Amino acid sequence: MMLRVKLALIALAAVGFGAQTANAQTYGFATLPPGSLNHTTASAVAKVLKEKAGMNVLVQPTGGDQIIVPMVARGEAEVGISNAMEVHDGFNKGAKDLRIIGAAHALRVGFFVRKDSDIRTVGDLKGKRVPYGFSSMRALEPTVRAILATANLTEKDIKPVMVPNVVRSADDFVSGSADAFYFAYGAPKVREVDATTGGIRMTEIDEKGMDAARKVERWGYLTEVRPSPVFIGVEKPMKVYSFDNLLFTSAKTSDEFVYKFLDTLFNNKDDLIAVQPVLREFTPAFAYKQYEVPYHPAAVKYFKEKNIQPQSLQ
Repeated sequence: MMLRVKLALIALAAVGFGAQTANAQTYGFATLPPGSLNHTTASAVAKVLKEKAGMNVLVQPTGGDQIIVPMVARGEAEVGISNAMEVHDGFNKGAKDLRIIGAAHALRVGFFVRKDSDIRTVGDLKGKRVPYGFSSMRALEPTVRAILATANLTEKDIKPVMVPNVVRSADDFVSGSADAFYFAYGAPKVREVDATTGGIRMTEIDEKGMDAARKVERWGYLTEVRPSPVFIGVEKPMKVYSFDNLLFTSAKTSDEFVYKFLDTLFNNKDDLIAVQPVLREFTPAFAYKQYEVPYHPAAVKYFKEKNIQPQSLQ
């Protein structure tokens, strides 16, 4: 009799465990392919949420931002990460359920060239083979045109190498099909290309050309960087083209999830930085800015409780 009771209890416990496992919520985090800055950021966020809050967040690599934005708006993934241009572009084209959670960090981008190249400035790209198009990341094309505009260049002044995304941009550069590649600092792919090619250098941008750049892309601005392990290709203090990377969700996502998402990340920032160093600037003050896409109500509540007002980008 006792054996039967024990077996029954074991079976009941197994059923209960199985039910808990089946009912455990899995949250999708849509991002770019491995090797990209965004994939590393998503991996850092997922790790911290899992370890510190027990939230089972699954990183879901996709082919590009044009897939990520509508995917999250439809609720097929709870969270996405993309640049401010892609998020606004998606919202304006009908993804009205998009809601911002917060700005994660600035994306500092530009054209990298070989260290032994005679190309040193954006202006030196004239007549060169330059990545263009970004068919899977369409909102990046205006940033490319904006950077070229700082040197009074257009696509007619370069030899466009059509690519679907930034990873292909780097691969074409490594293969010798392009004279430059477009990428963001902090991405593993940049470090890989630097090691593979014998060294890379970031092209310098002319600050005086930013008025022309803003006529092409309104969300871009300049930030200063200095030589460091993070800023590969920077040989001296210089300014680089920058724009914000946003964490976003759907209006359908629960308040509880969004609030817990932000609270867990801000309370465990050191763990985030250990995986993704660029998240050093991820603070409540940095995260809350005046964008034209609405913030999720739970995010607004969180920032109000911290007495944070949205920053102007101007």
